[in-house]
Amino acid sequence: MKSPARRHFEQVSAAKAAGTATPGEQQQGEQYELHARALYEATRTLKTIKSIEAKVEKKRELLPDFMPYITGVLAEGKGAKDSVLMTLMIWCIDIGDYETALQIGAYAVKHNLDTPDRYARDTVSVLAEEIAEGVKVQLTKEDADADSLANVMARCVAIVGDADMHDEIKAKVHKSYGYALRAAEDAEGALSQLKRALELDEKIGVKQDIKNLESAIKKQGEQATA
Repeated sequence: MKSPARRHFEQVSAAKAAGTATPGEQQQGEQYELHARALYEATRTLKTIKSIEAKVEKKRELLPDFMPYITGVLAEGKGAKDSVLMTLMIWCIDIGDYETALQIGAYAVKHNLDTPDRYARDTVSVLAEEIAEGVKVQLTKEDADADSLANVMARCVAIVGDADMHDEIKAKVHKSYGYALRAAEDAEGALSQLKRALELDEKIGVKQDIKNLESAIKKQGEQATA
């Protein structure tokens, strides 16, 4: 466990290096090199773990040591290439820390940063699809915070909504947003999102959900005027 003083030093150092880096060029500096090595060792450890669930828990355990670096770069960064930051964005999605993932994602989209080659997808596609899938899973849990998850999807749409990506991925985003709004008892908002998902991908699997929502909204309207 790093001391508060150490964490502060790493954050300030990372911020200073990121703030003086050239946009589009490779990030440099002591903190980048230290965290790149730490991430390399962490990745080696993760490769020895077979269970996906155990991998996620290991990432949850390791991620706090990288947070000062993330905070520093996001505070002062000018858009230098940074595979450490982009890998940690994926980690944040994996452990359900959508707040941090979206902060990194917004920064990455603004500065047109790429994900590391091993992810084989562009940044907006990874961010959109992985968060949409993650939120969909979270919504199936008994303790799901529907309002919070709907807010996550709203922010996701705001960040990636205008970006060029496959329609199937956009459809997943609107589907998860619709399901989150439905769980948050915003039937009309949910209906709008699910209809948009269907426009983008007729095989997205929301036709019955749309019918059910239309029926529920109609029933509510009839009850209100009765």
